Amino acid sequence: MKLLLGIDYGTGGCKPTGLDETGRFVGEASTEFQTYHDHPGWSEQEPQDWWKALCASVKKLAAQGVDLSQLAACALDGSTHNAVLMDGAFKPLRRTIMWTDQRATTECEALRSGWGEKIFSTCYQMPAPTWTLPQLMWLKTHEPEVLAKTEHVLFVKDYVRYLLTGHAATDYIEAQGTLFWDMKNVRWDPDLVELAGLKLAALPAIIKPTDVVGGVTAAAAAATGLPEGLPVVCGSSDSAVEDYGAGAVDPGDLIIKLATAGNVNSMTAAAHPHPKTLTYSHIVPGMWYSVSATNAAALCQRWWRDAFYKSEVIATGQSVWDVINAEAEGSPIGANGIFFHPYLQGERCPYWDANLRASFTGVSISSTRGDFSRALLEGVAFSLKDCYGTLEEMRLDVKRIFLIGGGARSKLWSEIVANVFNCAVQVPTPGDASFGACLLAGTGVGIFADVKDAVAKCLHVDRTITPDPVAAARYDHLFGCYRKIHDALAPVYRMRKE
Repeated sequence: MKLLLGIDYGTGGCKPTGLDETGRFVGEASTEFQTYHDHPGWSEQEPQDWWKALCASVKKLAAQGVDLSQLAACALDGSTHNAVLMDGAFKPLRRTIMWTDQRATTECEALRSGWGEKIFSTCYQMPAPTWTLPQLMWLKTHEPEVLAKTEHVLFVKDYVRYLLTGHAATDYIEAQGTLFWDMKNVRWDPDLVELAGLKLAALPAIIKPTDVVGGVTAAAAAATGLPEGLPVVCGSSDSAVEDYGAGAVDPGDLIIKLATAGNVNSMTAAAHPHPKTLTYSHIVPGMWYSVSATNAAALCQRWWRDAFYKSEVIATGQSVWDVINAEAEGSPIGANGIFFHPYLQGERCPYWDANLRASFTGVSISSTRGDFSRALLEGVAFSLKDCYGTLEEMRLDVKRIFLIGGGARSKLWSEIVANVFNCAVQVPTPGDASFGACLLAGTGVGIFADVKDAVAKCLHVDRTITPDPVAAARYDHLFGCYRKIHDALAPVYRMRKE
């Protein structure tokens, strides 16, 4: 039976997953790569690290016994808004500024005052530091020589796919993450591209997420271990692919995502642009989804691990994640009075405030490490609930809720989310972005009739979590406290910057 490979580039690492054509899981691997924070609010990555992570991850997959020679196709997805600026030979000119970067606040203020109406009506988004346009405007001021040398622009998964196939292209959903894509006319907007300091000719051709871009070259096959000539399907942004891969393929489906970032995404039959949300096309043709997102979700737990558990010696053989979760489970609802606000990199929805910073409050002499660990899990769940408030204001229908991302593998964290939202949530399996990329690969080479057929044949629900009424009532009260702490501290962070 032929195999399919989905390659996910999240913000923190590369994860390839293998399936057979019935959707049966055959293996997965992952390799983390570094994000550089040279200055407060900066987030950059080295494009060469993405390629190294792919080579290492595919070798791990083969070491598990996955027969790469049986692959029928592969597809990629990646975090969006991240422009790889290259010279005429497709060599990167600098590190890539990531979507979590917060440096372009001044540029955003200028865009809102001078271009806000044009940008929102054209791109369905409001200027914020997460978008490519203000980041490039920052470069135009501080590193003009880079833009002057830029002859080609690709995005994370497109750059890696170029290294695999030698063909440069992107998909229309990825293009929507730049803030210079015309949603209505389905083209690059020449005025906004010029504002970004780019040549229109530097931007890639636009294709569909299920289009085959090319085959793996001999050089790429030697470096990665993938078969030479393997068809490589375009793929799309990680958010679009994971919503699709989780089974959210009908209007009224809602995604709660516990990955590096956290999302609350509502699937709709038409676009619903809103100043506080992100608006994208869906993988299913004709559908859209609205995104309300927090900058840091599972990233907070990774930071907590690296800062306070890195030297942990675990005699029992447990993973660090298991130890963190076990200690958190030993703390009661409310973490004995500790609150955590997950603003490690400023915040997007619903505040769009780059000045916000993370905090633990309510610490006492009796606070334990487990209290901090539980407060972190609860704080991320509260932040997601904060995001959901905007979608409630928009009155978007909700019929089913799916919980996805690496954090959904935690029984405790999943239960906390269900109780904070006071709603039943379904956890699909595998249901992540690399799984969705597998389905796109299969659709692209004709194994599945279309994208919805692929989901119907391959996706399963692992478990359904129903809220506990007592816990939900307690969290409803605590969420009010969480909001008041935010409201009290936000002016302090603004004053601190001044």
